[in-house]
Amino acid sequence: MTKLDAVDLDLLRALSHDPRATVVALAEKLGLSRNTVQARMSRLEKGGVFLSFERTLSAAALGFPIEAFLQVTVRQAELPTIRAALAEVPEVLQAHGLSGQVDLLVRVACRDTQHLFDTDARILSIDGVERTETSLVMGEVIGYRVGPLMNLAREQL
Repeated sequence: MTKLDAVDLDLLRALSHDPRATVVALAEKLGLSRNTVQARMSRLEKGGVFLSFERTLSAAALGFPIEAFLQVTVRQAELPTIRAALAEVPEVLQAHGLSGQVDLLVRVACRDTQHLFDTDARILSIDGVERTETSLVMGEVIGYRVGPLMNLAREQL
């Protein structure tokens, strides 16, 4: 992972406020040359700072208003196969490996509760999946954010 300096953090903060900002607009806002901004953006991308350039879309707007988290217990030796199988389930939005009693936390989006039930059954049918426990999402309390972390990182420079 790339070590960030104050200019990198300023650039990332500007991008977090306006993700569609052009290199020229970022250069003007930060008082840097276009080439400097472009070079830093390339270095940040190669360094793994940007997780995705895919737009975050509302699953509800796509017709999948029910979201749930599935706590999945698996046979550890089969995790690579399970991961590949989960990636083939279109309702799976994210999956995280965990430490502790639960092995995976899988976020899914479904049309309705029957669709959720069927999606859970498909995940349970994956060879190596031993158990699931489903928690329905009632609402998002804090959305994904890194702004406060950027502030903390800036303080530590």
